[in-house]
Amino acid sequence: MKVAVIQLNAQADKKSNIAQAVDLVERAVARKAQWIALPEAFSYRGKLNRHNLSIVAEGIPGESTRPFFDLARKKKVFILAGSVCEKDQHSRKAYNTSILLDDKGRIAACYRKIHLFDAVIGKKVLKESKNFLSGRALATGKIRDFKVGLTICYDLRFPGLYQSYAALGCHALTVPSAFTRKTGQAHWEILLRARAIENLCYVLAPNQTGKDARGVASYGHSMMISPWGEVLARASGHKTEIIYGDMEMSAISQARAVLPAISN
Repeated sequence: MKVAVIQLNAQADKKSNIAQAVDLVERAVARKAQWIALPEAFSYRGKLNRHNLSIVAEGIPGESTRPFFDLARKKKVFILAGSVCEKDQHSRKAYNTSILLDDKGRIAACYRKIHLFDAVIGKKVLKESKNFLSGRALATGKIRDFKVGLTICYDLRFPGLYQSYAALGCHALTVPSAFTRKTGQAHWEILLRARAIENLCYVLAPNQTGKDARGVASYGHSMMISPWGEVLARASGHKTEIIYGDMEMSAISQARAVLPAISN
């Protein structure tokens, strides 16, 4: 299966971001990609507070995802809508939610980010928990014969989450991200390859690049990792682009035959 991983630099203009994401997905489809993955916060990457969160947050389907429901159905492709701000009816906060769409334009899986990013990057205090609620459940979906486990960005630092997906029989793990430049330089590739190796799964990691509207720089270097921990495709650290790779069930079977770590 041909897979496309999209890297972009989303800003605070939601309509412009969505249009850019749609264009990139259509380009990937034109290159015969059968599964296309977008990064975290692909439709809005700006300042959030109580006022504008109520404007940015939306239902599912909503403004950010509806075009991809249509694209998946019309083009008969699978799409990972990296993450959007999902409105919660019972709270002023939202969920950071990733949506996997099947090739009929239906929701195959919907994952609410469990581990929220509260950190200090340089002089900037990033506190995701101020505006977002923490998810509580794993989410898996099917991409043809592949069972997929969904995660988002900061989840990458919690190996137990990925081991839980492996125990559920997953063959691929998704990590749509807005991984920062500072932490990405130190840990991005190491953690992605570790999650692939530990669980003998493909890892798809579409990342944001460049500075967002808050001035926070993302690392780029979106990647696709094999079940053996090899980097199959890698983006640059500074521009919008699409990288491509192939997923084969035989590669998973071979890796697990050599190292039956999951069964052990």
